[in-house]
Amino acid sequence: MDGLNHRRTVRVADVLSDFRTLQYHIAAAPTEPLNVEDYYTEGWAALRQCAIDGHHILECAADTRVPEADGEAEQEKAELKQILLDSYARRHEAQKIYLRQAAAQRWIENREAILQGGRPHTGNRSLLRACDQQLRAELSMITDEVVYHELQISDQTMGRWTDEDPSLRSVQRWLRARRR
Repeated sequence: MDGLNHRRTVRVADVLSDFRTLQYHIAAAPTEPLNVEDYYTEGWAALRQCAIDGHHILECAADTRVPEADGEAEQEKAELKQILLDSYARRHEAQKIYLRQAAAQRWIENREAILQGGRPHTGNRSLLRACDQQLRAELSMITDEVVYHELQISDQTMGRWTDEDPSLRSVQRWLRARRR
């Protein structure tokens, strides 16, 4: 036994707490525009997809297969590592969703500033296109690598124990296994 199971337990609790907070924010984001004509615009479509993705990452089944280990402490270690991978990957995906939502909500604010209570017309079409392009650019920058490293830095800044955190590759494998 390596004596680290308490640290592993605390790490799992921290990551699960982060995931829960992210889920709260994801669920609280709007998905329906006030004006029905805006329903199919890029930002609102992105927000609806984020809500769907947030629900999926919450509802997808955990991988509960844990290899059998010798001794109670070693078995607990194996189970905690599996739970950490599950919670870590869910937090990772939830963070990506949250960042996409934030980009879409900035898009809404920018679009409203352009429209100033009016509707799209030929005079503001180029500004609205630029707004859409900005959203696409922001969404393209939200990659697994960026999110993984931002979460790592955040955890380290908070003084969390990260010695056995799953690799980005492990997180991506976990996520691929749960995609529809």
